[in-house]
Amino acid sequence: MTARYLEAKQSGLLAKRWEESNQFLSSCSLCPRQCGVNRLSGERGYCRAGHLAEVASYGPHFGEESVLVGCGGSGTIFFCGCNLLCSFCQNYAISHSEDQDCRIVSSPDLAAIMMELQEMGCHNINLVTPSHVVPQILAALPFAVDAGLFVPLVYNCGGYERIETLRLLDGIIDIYMPDAKFWAPESGLRYAAAVDYPERMREGVVEMQRQVGDLHIGQDGLADHGLLVRHLLMPDGLFEAQAIFQFLAEEISPNCYVNIMDQYRPCGELAGGGDTHAAISPAMHAAALQAAKKVGLSRLDRRDTAALIRRLLSL
Repeated sequence: MTARYLEAKQSGLLAKRWEESNQFLSSCSLCPRQCGVNRLSGERGYCRAGHLAEVASYGPHFGEESVLVGCGGSGTIFFCGCNLLCSFCQNYAISHSEDQDCRIVSSPDLAAIMMELQEMGCHNINLVTPSHVVPQILAALPFAVDAGLFVPLVYNCGGYERIETLRLLDGIIDIYMPDAKFWAPESGLRYAAAVDYPERMREGVVEMQRQVGDLHIGQDGLADHGLLVRHLLMPDGLFEAQAIFQFLAEEISPNCYVNIMDQYRPCGELAGGGDTHAAISPAMHAAALQAAKKVGLSRLDRRDTAALIRRLLSL
């Protein structure tokens, strides 16, 4: 299947959407925070991003879902900054823009990174934490298309999206991969200072499903378009997980592809000990998988750990 952004470039839609998105930066309203800072003049809001995107690292990633990894890896680009800034974030230094490796990239620079990943054999371009740099991504894509980019574009986000921004990506993004983190407003407030997270997450996932539909996997075992939802199990979070699964099955699609993750490991502000920081037990993960199946979800990602180890040993 042809990447959607290629047709968007040819039709002029890509340039139009960049112009529209760039207007959001003068009084930033890209995400639900709607800080109102003038990023065009270098001001920084909650996400700590300015006019240009900043990249911490990029390269083939073999720890993502198997439908993204294949044999060449998922071409991840880790953007600095974040509109959520979860207190337990495993990439805390990157999300909080404290990583000394964060470097400012121009549109041609970002396009060159995309092309380098494709030339390395990556099966897709995986934009990690992109919500606050949508205009910068849209600005880079024409340069990338002109250079020969053709692999699917993955929008790998935290699930805290503004509908108006997502609509700018309609016809451009191939694969949406949002987190569905919290169901209870109290959890959104506690972990990310976002009491409206559950509502914004639900709205966003509905819009993503409208744009791209259920995840489609080709004969090669790789996803080329559609929605893939992640849920990171939290300590004492089984009730919220069950509610999220029911929402996905009933209001998104029983064919929704879901990755139920058990690798919660508190970093950042929550690094330390105590019951709040307990790891997810195998029993809880098994209970979550069962809860998802009970509401009708059947496309549950199962990571092939042995294949991953073999791949890493071969590098």
